[in-house]
Amino acid sequence: MAMKTALITGLSELDIQLGEADADLLCLYGQRLLEKNQVMNLTAITDPAEVAKLHFLDSLALTKYIDLKGKRLIDVGCGAGFPSLPLKIAVPELGITMLDSTEKRINWLKELTGELGVEAECIAARAEELAMDSDYRRRFDVATARAVARLNILTELCLPFVKVGGVFVAMKGADSEDEINEAKNAIKLLGGKIEAVEDYKVPGTDVIHRLVIVRKVAATPREYPRKYAKIKKSPL
Repeated sequence: MAMKTALITGLSELDIQLGEADADLLCLYGQRLLEKNQVMNLTAITDPAEVAKLHFLDSLALTKYIDLKGKRLIDVGCGAGFPSLPLKIAVPELGITMLDSTEKRINWLKELTGELGVEAECIAARAEELAMDSDYRRRFDVATARAVARLNILTELCLPFVKVGGVFVAMKGADSEDEINEAKNAIKLLGGKIEAVEDYKVPGTDVIHRLVIVRKVAATPREYPRKYAKIKKSPL
């Protein structure tokens, strides 16, 4: 099976230990993703081996830079479940909340996690609205976002969810230097500090991706995040 071969090879390259049952679970996830993609826009990647590399291995690379054991993670704009669902399969002690504004995607993720036997909270809501809910604001050790928006916008959507001492991890391309510089004001204003910028090669590809790791060092002012129209029109 091309997907499993690419997955196993890439895990070895990343030096990540994953049991046979978990590898099979990821492959079932990939199979269901490609099946559902025929009727719902979930991914532009339709080759099974590329799904393993550019979705699963790309997501799992986070485990090399962030300690996730026993942590609580929110995946903002989770789409088809990346990076949170592969991370949960690889690190069972991780608690995940998958957040997306598209209800159809969230309903599919609820069905999928049920089939996979993976415990996950799946919420259909807008990030800027949920972040104002006291049950979710400052609740998480880690917030992730993958290819959702520019970093200054993402920071306002994600950092309010994070506890002081926790981290926001933005998954970006290697050419994101301008975005990082552009976001420095937002990061500081919202209580964050860039702790690290890590580039890594996605196994089995020539693709270089980048993690921007923002440590939450102070509480986010209560007035943030703003309404999305305001965020987009006047980024911090």
